[in-house]
Amino acid sequence: MNEKPYLSVVVPLYNEEGNVKELHKKILEACQALTPCLAGRQASLSQRERGISGFEIIFIDDGSSDKTSKDCAGLTPLKLIKFRKNFGQTAAFDAGIKEAKGEIIITMDGDLQNDPADIKLLLEEMEKGYDAVSGWRAKRKDPFMKKFFSRTANLLRKILIQDKIHDSGCSLKAYRRDCFQDVDLFGEMHRFIPAILELQGYKVGEVVVSHHPRIHGKTKYNWKRGVKGFVDMISIWFWRKYANRPLHLFGGAGIIFSFIGFAVLIWMAIGKIFFGISLSEKIWPMMGVFLVMIGIQLFIFGLLADILIKNYYKERKHMNYTIKEIIES
Repeated sequence: MNEKPYLSVVVPLYNEEGNVKELHKKILEACQALTPCLAGRQASLSQRERGISGFEIIFIDDGSSDKTSKDCAGLTPLKLIKFRKNFGQTAAFDAGIKEAKGEIIITMDGDLQNDPADIKLLLEEMEKGYDAVSGWRAKRKDPFMKKFFSRTANLLRKILIQDKIHDSGCSLKAYRRDCFQDVDLFGEMHRFIPAILELQGYKVGEVVVSHHPRIHGKTKYNWKRGVKGFVDMISIWFWRKYANRPLHLFGGAGIIFSFIGFAVLIWMAIGKIFFGISLSEKIWPMMGVFLVMIGIQLFIFGLLADILIKNYYKERKHMNYTIKEIIES
């Protein structure tokens, strides 16, 4: 039986020429230190699963314009995925995760701010029965503005998504392979993977990890990524609340707008009929008609969204629930 790794370490790289070699060295040392532990896990597997062993390291060069790709040459063991251009960190994570063969997938940044030695902490936490474990940079070593924007985003995430993760922006995470069976990543969605998994019923944990200041290169975080992240956060909020019932959101809003519009029109009609109020120079009749039309459009949009959602699940041959296991006795 062909062997496959137990552990896959997935790292996106974008203009990290000063960090690549040191990062690979630290990941290799961390994984080699875990080898006896991985061997113990392999020994506990059934005969059918004994093809699992060791680890693999996957780097994704996200269209770097410096010597990142050249610095990867000669590093071993290493699987290097090269993008034709810069598609973004989420796309890089998605490509690396889809290429990974391990039963456990570790993701981390390529700027040496995450410590590969903390992989052990993630695995130990997973032993408690979690499907995914997220790192928590309790003592961050970033500039003030970056920490400010990150904490603001975390606050908004807690309000909208209501997950239990303190630091969703930390890329150092561990996942069981099954977590990505029906997950595709777009936009800036990589930071919301734990929230997506919670929506599907997976058990997500968190552990405090170390964080180091950036030494080489420049941070890739800016206000544009923050805006994209907020838009993706709204998308996650919608899926968490209304993915199974979009008609409740849009149809409910449509009914409210229509009710207000009809109330305004009835009020204007009563004023005209019983009190002789002139409506020729008033904006309220137009406002009432406008609200009724908006309400009807929202309701119709809700019906269409409901149909699209049902077709989405049918085409993927996957319903809006996940089954952990089926036990027969």
